[in-house]
Amino acid sequence: MSLIQVRPATLRDAKAIAEIHVASSQDAYKDLLPRSALDLFSVQKRQAFWREAIDLCEPQVQVAHLDGQVMGFVGFDRSRDKGTPATTGEIWALFVNPIHWDKGVGLALWDAARDGLQEEGCTKVTLWTYMRNDRAMSFFEKAGFKRDLGSARTAEVGGAPLEEMRLFRSLV
Repeated sequence: MSLIQVRPATLRDAKAIAEIHVASSQDAYKDLLPRSALDLFSVQKRQAFWREAIDLCEPQVQVAHLDGQVMGFVGFDRSRDKGTPATTGEIWALFVNPIHWDKGVGLALWDAARDGLQEEGCTKVTLWTYMRNDRAMSFFEKAGFKRDLGSARTAEVGGAPLEEMRLFRSLV
């Protein structure tokens, strides 16, 4: 049985969430983006974003913690994709501090997001991830997500182009 607990984020968590977001992004994307793009990730900017998200509950943000230490976070809500039904949810973000990778933190966060989306009446969930982010692709495919092969698009991250793809799965 895991001792990892998941709870709704509070404004006090915003800095830890921002630090995890930056550290995890820089580690996960080190082979996808040039160093100059990775250096643009800012804890200060991410903290402002996550403070607002937590304050407005958009998306819903939950943190995984152990003994009071925030280990990762997930943001989820209704899908932001145009034309999707109200019963489609979306994982907006799921990041784990790299020192806690492969310890069950991501699974605990996914379980909490899935439960939250089901409570909101969602029957399907989607997310966007970078196609060359093998760690994320593997994690989400193990969690039952499938690739939406017609969804590939190019996103700009720190001035560098990255191909991303939507993944989806049923919640029923």
